[in-house]
Amino acid sequence: MSEYRDSSSNNFLSLISGAFIGAAGLAWWLISEADKRKEEKKQKAMMYSSRIQDGSEATDTNENIKDLEGDKLEQKVEELNSAIADVRRQLEELGQ
Repeated sequence: MSEYRDSSSNNFLSLISGAFIGAAGLAWWLISEADKRKEEKKQKAMMYSSRIQDGSEATDTNENIKDLEGDKLEQKVEELNSAIADVRRQLEELGQ
């Protein structure tokens, strides 16, 4: 019977480890994708800024892009944290 308990606790620990590793991988991927998009938008803004006579419009565009991406990134991080909390609760319920 103790072998069964050891096996189930090892499975539980493996499940928890996998959940955390998966969540970390997802977070890393989301952040890297956000960085790629940020760089692409920055490059586009630089391309169009050369056409603008007055430099103030290009600066406004860059600031708006940064604000929008920051909000989206924060929202994604909050969603990820919520998903991690849900997984933790589910794992705790399975363990009890």
